[in-house]
Amino acid sequence: MGGRGPSPSLRFALLLLVAASGGVETISFLGLNQVFAGVMTSNLALLGMAAGRGEAGSVIPAALALTGFAAGLTIVALYTRGTTPTTASWPRRTLLVLVAETALLGVGALAWGLTDGNPGALLRNVLQCGVAAAMGMQSAAMVTAGRTASPTTYLTGTLATYVVKGLGGGRQSLWAPLRLGAVIAGAALSAVLLSEARRWTLVPPVALLLCGLAAACIPFPRMRDKSTPWSRRRRSGPTPL
Repeated sequence: MGGRGPSPSLRFALLLLVAASGGVETISFLGLNQVFAGVMTSNLALLGMAAGRGEAGSVIPAALALTGFAAGLTIVALYTRGTTPTTASWPRRTLLVLVAETALLGVGALAWGLTDGNPGALLRNVLQCGVAAAMGMQSAAMVTAGRTASPTTYLTGTLATYVVKGLGGGRQSLWAPLRLGAVIAGAALSAVLLSEARRWTLVPPVALLLCGLAAACIPFPRMRDKSTPWSRRRRSGPTPL
């Protein structure tokens, strides 16, 4: 890829991962403890506000999310130590991390469904820590993928870069808006399911991750340039009679 970023198939995989993270954030905030699973800046602020107001009950959810996210990062960092990013695909260990993340969210989806989407306090705290760990794993996996990946759990930098470069006259593409749209779409879908089909809310993020893995493992076929033979014929000159 020559340093130009992810291939089309990996870009599509990233969009699916971004949509999955948007769904998980919705479930974490609206369905669990009103903290975020992958946006640690917000959770640190929530932790500080809760501590400053003396709300001990609000400190625990933020602490659980931070702990889970840190655990996910740490596990992946240790597992992928020494991994060298490639220029054409995601490293094998990166893919295995995403498989483990999908399995973790799958277990969470099962537990969520068995309680009809209304887990008790203890299970809710376990799920909070679990979904945060999954987002930490995904964040770390994208770091190990190097130039063939982009952030999928936090897009503040993506938005800032797109706006600044756009106002500065830089060349823009649809890549950043598509990622921003993906997180909105994933969050919206989970919000609808929380209201209309609560027990199935965690299923779409799991399905999106599975599809993302498939896209990352199966490259899109290249379009054949039908004009190539004619171009070669022109470069080589007229055919002798």
